[in-house]
Amino acid sequence: GAERYFTRWYKPDVKGRPCEDFCVLQHSNICVITLAEAHPLLQSGKTIKNINYQISANCSRLQNKVSGKSKRTYLFVFQMQGAQFLTELAPLCRISSSDGEEYTIYSCIRGRLIEVNENILSNPALLQEKPSTEGYIAVVLPKFEESKSITQGLLTQKEYEEVLLKRRSSAS
Repeated sequence: GAERYFTRWYKPDVKGRPCEDFCVLQHSNICVITLAEAHPLLQSGKTIKNINYQISANCSRLQNKVSGKSKRTYLFVFQMQGAQFLTELAPLCRISSSDGEEYTIYSCIRGRLIEVNENILSNPALLQEKPSTEGYIAVVLPKFEESKSITQGLLTQKEYEEVLLKRRSSAS
């Protein structure tokens, strides 16, 4: 379903961290934030130990409460109240792997946080097994007037594949 209904956009090397790439699945006026294929957490041998949506002492993404008409249809969200506003570099969660590495997952786009995927808290393997579907990180709703420009600064699938090719050729 993700391939059919969503357009994939990529943000590589977020905050200058090599291979920490994210994917934004865009459909109409919503965006689903996921890990990109080359993210270190999706490489073989990594095991996810912990996922934490507590960003700071005063900010937990789990406390995000959205109310308003049609909040579950996403395509027609009206009068939305209470959603946390995110900038492109707003942290969504932190993920620890069994090798001691910690990764911060960022929004990559500006908008309102509609929901976080609480299912990955009890089943972190979903992040690795189904990153574009059941293992998504969060759903973000860009401002309507920004919905056309949110992909500026993101790469298309083809451009991202070129980045991956350059990485492989420089590694060998």
